[in-house]
Amino acid sequence: MKRFSISDIESLIGIKAHTIRAWEARYNLVPPKRTATNIRYYEEEDLKHLLNIVTLNEKGYKISRIAKMDKVQINDLVMQLQADYNNDTVQVLHLSDATLKYDEIAFAEILSGCIEELGLVNTMDLVLFPFMKKVGMLWQTGAIDPSHEHFASNLIRDRMIVEIDKLVKPERKDAKRFLLFLPEAEMHETGLLFARYLLKRCGMDTLYLGQEIPYSDLKKVILHYKPDYAFIVLTSLNLGKDINKILTKVLDHMDVPLLVAGSLISEFDILLDDRLTPLKKVCEIVEFLDDL
Repeated sequence: MKRFSISDIESLIGIKAHTIRAWEARYNLVPPKRTATNIRYYEEEDLKHLLNIVTLNEKGYKISRIAKMDKVQINDLVMQLQADYNNDTVQVLHLSDATLKYDEIAFAEILSGCIEELGLVNTMDLVLFPFMKKVGMLWQTGAIDPSHEHFASNLIRDRMIVEIDKLVKPERKDAKRFLLFLPEAEMHETGLLFARYLLKRCGMDTLYLGQEIPYSDLKKVILHYKPDYAFIVLTSLNLGKDINKILTKVLDHMDVPLLVAGSLISEFDILLDDRLTPLKKVCEIVEFLDDL
């Protein structure tokens, strides 16, 4: 059975370690196990219980009240609250719980409810991108397994493709051409698929190449397709901290304007180049496309 440190728990549920300790001391909420050397740890059932407690707390239930409930009462209340799709924080917690359980049905229901209530754009911006960022960080630190990340990513990817296929592309005489791809070592498609959705919604033409496109292929593709813009997304922590090296490589292999999105460009200083447009937020992508 997987063990979690209090730091892992802190990252997973978004509650500070000292708060967790205070709940334990005052209310005996989810007391940790101890190793032979007295180091605290938590098991998967403890984590799931804490996720439920935080969900109720986010909905206004006081910890003193939650502490008087048994696990069955807490679980029942959380199930009732799952339909509150307007609360993005709660939905991120529900998605986290479904991922830890590998519960495909629950994950799909949460995703469908959010899209129906919020629309796909707000669901991506408020729920899925924060959720995926958390999952990626936890995977990197070993708090969750790679299989958890792949489970969630593939379900989101499948749903994105469904939403793209459902769209009826508007006819535009002035439609621009966009080349969408991920550079070498970047495998996370969620953001790029979302860009494809937004572009199709605006009536733009796209050539979608997907993951890990060799730099040497770019000139040949551009010569054939003749795009007005290229669009990449940088998300993977495996790319390292100097993402400007990647941007420079991409720019060196093509002669069209480059749009770049993804969580990494919000965390590092991006090089200044007339051909490069960083789009750090979903609203910036939408505004850029609206202005075309």
